[in-house]
Amino acid sequence: MVNKHDLSVEMSGLVLDNPVIPASGTFGFGEEYAAFYDLDILGSFAIKGTTRDARAGNPTPRIAECPAGMLNAVGLQNPGVDTVISRELQAIKSFFHKPVVANISGFSVEEYVDACRKVDACDNVGLIELNISCPNVHGGGMAFGTSPAMAAEVTAAVKAVVTKPLYVKLSPNVTDIAEIALACEAAGADGLSLINTLLGMRIDLRTRKPVLANRMGGLSGPAVFPVALRMVHQVAMAVKVPVIGMGGVASAEDVIEMMMAGATAVQVGSQNLVDPYACKKIIEDLPAVMARLGIGALRDIIGAAVSV
Repeated sequence: MVNKHDLSVEMSGLVLDNPVIPASGTFGFGEEYAAFYDLDILGSFAIKGTTRDARAGNPTPRIAECPAGMLNAVGLQNPGVDTVISRELQAIKSFFHKPVVANISGFSVEEYVDACRKVDACDNVGLIELNISCPNVHGGGMAFGTSPAMAAEVTAAVKAVVTKPLYVKLSPNVTDIAEIALACEAAGADGLSLINTLLGMRIDLRTRKPVLANRMGGLSGPAVFPVALRMVHQVAMAVKVPVIGMGGVASAEDVIEMMMAGATAVQVGSQNLVDPYACKKIIEDLPAVMARLGIGALRDIIGAAVSV
């Protein structure tokens, strides 16, 4: 029986069976989730944020719960790009048979360039996600994502050395996200990912000190969905390149709403930590939700609200 609901989407020449992509930092390198279900049902998944050099991350505690979400200040803990390539990306081939999204961070233009050049050569990397928006590290990350000039500089430098599609992950912690998006597009970005986490904080009332050792962290979860949706819509209206939307996505309805706002694909983040089957359930629910809403092909609703 032929499925009358078409979930496939296309981004910069990369065709996905469906738009659902577990977000970087919430899915590790996939191995833990492969024990729960067949990951090949996913459109793709974004590997843990990777830097040129190994990082131990921030001191603990670095996770804090809050209503309708969570704060994290993990600080890009990862084994470094060489180990990710030789160990993690090779291991992924045993349980995921589609191209992955390689999320790359750095603390200088040179670090971004070095790491991106290396992962670009990996046969199971389909797309590079340039993370210029991590709020949990000092001396890098978000600093590039809050200045149009710096965002454009790192985008152009990386674009010059890679052959895979380059999507720049934007920070919501700015006054005008469309301005940053336009700067990245002009510098050669093939697409944009947004949003990363919103900067937040909790205080322990008993100790009178911040809950997180880093003092502040990134807020994610359902609480940020309306903000993320607004920013995806603003960027989609401003640029001509594809957009990957994320931020508080927890259901098939959220995926469709993000796509109507202008997203071609949608990443699911914190919900994976609440329910390891979250992405599986969303993919399984999409056809029924599409039927209820009279949607035959998901690609037809991309940006439905942009021209309104």
